[in-house]
Amino acid sequence: MKRAFYVGRFQPFHCGHEKILKTIAKEVDEVVIGIGSAQKSHTPRDPFTAGERIEMVLKALENFPIRHYIIPLQDVEYNALWVSHVKSMSPSFDVAYSNNPLVIQLFTEAGIEVRRPAMHERDIYSGTAVRKSMIEGEQGEWRQFVPQAVAEVIEKVEGVCRIKRVSGNDD
Repeated sequence: MKRAFYVGRFQPFHCGHEKILKTIAKEVDEVVIGIGSAQKSHTPRDPFTAGERIEMVLKALENFPIRHYIIPLQDVEYNALWVSHVKSMSPSFDVAYSNNPLVIQLFTEAGIEVRRPAMHERDIYSGTAVRKSMIEGEQGEWRQFVPQAVAEVIEKVEGVCRIKRVSGNDD
């Protein structure tokens, strides 16, 4: 059995994340999904809490084809210790998936195989683009970038109102 590790901030979880996880699911038997920067919330860059992001991922992956684990990961301010922190918080894994240069470097230095999944329309599907659409876009335009289940979580927690408030833009 092969288990993978995939980390993201998921601010919010969007269709690009979903596509990457579907690709990972074709290559492994299980995946550990790390909710990065779990301690951050209520800022323009990180508007959602770790609990809200866990709920987004859980609901979006309700019918996911492989077993998955979701773990919150607080930032470690000392990068050389980050992989040890991840390993202490996570079920064991055989391979990590990332396109983040620092994450790739840290896992590689720790002797863990890293695979770089193809990004899915990165210019459209990025947390930055989704958050910008929430702040500046037409009413509900942002919904096209996230799975329906994620949109429902965002609406339940009044996420659009929150991000506008913390961004100083509550039109």
